Amino acid sequence: MIRKYLTSVRRGFVLAGLALVSWLDLLLVLVGFCLLCVGLVFAFTLALEGTRPRAALTRRLAGRWCGIEVASPYRPAPPAPERERDGWYRDGNSLFKRSWFLRLTKRFEWISDDPATGRDLGWQLWNPFAGLLLVPAVLLTGPLALHAYGSWTRWWLGPREAPNGGEGRLKRHLKALGFQMGLFGLSAAQLGMAVPMLLALIWPAPLFPTLVVAGRTVTDTLRREAKNWTGVRIDRPYLPEPPFPAPRADGMYQHGRQLYDTPWWPARLGRWRWALRDPATWRDLAGAVVNSVVLLLMVVPTAALVFLGFWGVLALWVLRPLAQWTNTSWSTTHWFSMIGLPEATTHLQALTLTPVAIAAFLTGLVGTPWLARQGARFAKLLLGPTEASRLAQRVERLKQTRTEASVAQAAALRQIERDLHDGVQSRLVAMGMKLGAVEALIDSDPAAAKRLAAELRQTSSETLTELRLLVRGIHPPVLSERGLSDAVRAMALDSPLRASVNGVVPRLEKPAEACAYFAVSELLGNAAKHGEARRVSIELGYDEGVLHIEVTDDGKGGANAARGSGIRGIERRLGAFDGTFALTSPPGGPTKASMEIPCQLDPDVSSPKTSTSSETD
Repeated sequence: MIRKYLTSVRRGFVLAGLALVSWLDLLLVLVGFCLLCVGLVFAFTLALEGTRPRAALTRRLAGRWCGIEVASPYRPAPPAPERERDGWYRDGNSLFKRSWFLRLTKRFEWISDDPATGRDLGWQLWNPFAGLLLVPAVLLTGPLALHAYGSWTRWWLGPREAPNGGEGRLKRHLKALGFQMGLFGLSAAQLGMAVPMLLALIWPAPLFPTLVVAGRTVTDTLRREAKNWTGVRIDRPYLPEPPFPAPRADGMYQHGRQLYDTPWWPARLGRWRWALRDPATWRDLAGAVVNSVVLLLMVVPTAALVFLGFWGVLALWVLRPLAQWTNTSWSTTHWFSMIGLPEATTHLQALTLTPVAIAAFLTGLVGTPWLARQGARFAKLLLGPTEASRLAQRVERLKQTRTEASVAQAAALRQIERDLHDGVQSRLVAMGMKLGAVEALIDSDPAAAKRLAAELRQTSSETLTELRLLVRGIHPPVLSERGLSDAVRAMALDSPLRASVNGVVPRLEKPAEACAYFAVSELLGNAAKHGEARRVSIELGYDEGVLHIEVTDDGKGGANAARGSGIRGIERRLGAFDGTFALTSPPGGPTKASMEIPCQLDPDVSSPKTSTSSETD
């Protein structure tokens, strides 16, 4: 018994010492994040991957010493990029000659999008405090403290099932405080990028466009995270980049009134003029200064109250007993005297001051969700698009979607022509030949003529069925008769997957309904054929002139728009309506596709049919 107790104490001290290393891992991640803000993406990825061995060691020790087995919670690593037949590596609309950059990008997306990465960061922050508590606990209770620490480790570092309901209020407010601090950190990084950008205006001027583009990556990160964290959408306001100079008829390159032998100087001068004359460049600089100050003023009071409240409880019930036990004077309850309260020297005084510390902690958390949203909305004032940038982006997108719509239409017409030529036309030719045979046999061999007539009747029935299927492929009748909601539900009933359809949409413009119908049909086919899914959920909604569709399946994931012609077809269809398509498909799943199609209500329908939800088993 004594030997077991001494072994537990020794293991508890080792785990406590290992817990203190977590702060070094957190410092390494912060350094990697700072390097990420200046464009060194690989540094942040390496920092996150460098901290995982310590977490893996803690999981193993929890199983061996604490009796709590902790499985690895990480998603599988992304596969290596595949070279296409033309020798290029493709990612969306970008081509790469070598795969190293694409491989680094995929690993960054894999490790940053993994929910277990966020839990690792939280564990690195709070684990040292748990280690400090483990020391007196293991001295008092022995193996029981180790078992409790193993449960703590499994809660943070083990796999978790998807939650059925919403998250708790305390967790939501703590996350909102983290969002506030994250927005301020990104604003500070944006301000740090603005300084060399302004210096480049003086010298060296050719670096100015490069620094502008680098600074915009940080600002784009702030816009993206503001949407992910607070729901406030901040669109990119930048004017389109100038095209690469084209040669004149005489082979020279023109910029203004000056001619050049090579395109190097016209391209440089064009980019410099583009970066200098874009109003969004100067709005970003103003936003870097103003947002940093405003967000700092918004986050300091809440963060200070939360920290002081947490530190007060820690000082009252952890540091103060440890100081008395070790006969030292490093118990830090001095901040109570700052608000006119005495320091705690006894348990009764600590019990009296505990509500004050808890009240400070809760007061700091009360307004964090509202402050986070207001901070993002304030950042949107300077970082959002202007009317000029909206118009320029609209024109550029219309040029692209016009070309893609023409290509998609030509491909659809060729497909219809092939279907008619290879199917219906061949059957009609065969029927004509059989009719000629019937005419020749009707007098000499009536029995054979009757057999051919029966075959003709069967062939005509099959041809009619094929024509109906072809017409349904062009525009399903149920879509015209019942609308998008019921058409998607009918499609779900015919799907081999367990499909649930939720949402109510009114009757919309027929081209938009057809676009949405075939996009959902393509996604269902991909989930069943390539994703190996068993269940799929389809959410429909219409709000403020935009049709929202979300298709989620529980398949193996790994879908890539760069390698899927069907997904590219969906993007082309939506592009013709100025719609957007977003695909999230990490290895291991789930796959989530979100579509938005701007459209109007069908003016020919006065009372649209609606229904609630349906599910196929």
